[in-house]
Amino acid sequence: MAQINPYIHFNGNAEEAFTFYKSVFGGEFAMRVRFKDMATPEQPISESEADKMMHIALPIGKSSVLMGSDTPELMGKHNL
Repeated sequence: MAQINPYIHFNGNAEEAFTFYKSVFGGEFAMRVRFKDMATPEQPISESEADKMMHIALPIGKSSVLMGSDTPELMGKHNL
């Protein structure tokens, strides 16, 4: 069976996009990690990026997963 696992980078709207994808494909998120979930004293996360998605995954079909994340501002923009 064919399998596809695309990974899409967003400019701060990954959660919004994946909420839409969930409404289209159905199912539940397999993973949802925010930048603040990975913060440490050595690597703090700015308030402006704390609630952005570090990783989000939505199973689609029987063997494929749609994945994505927000790009940290210091890395520039994607999908222009």
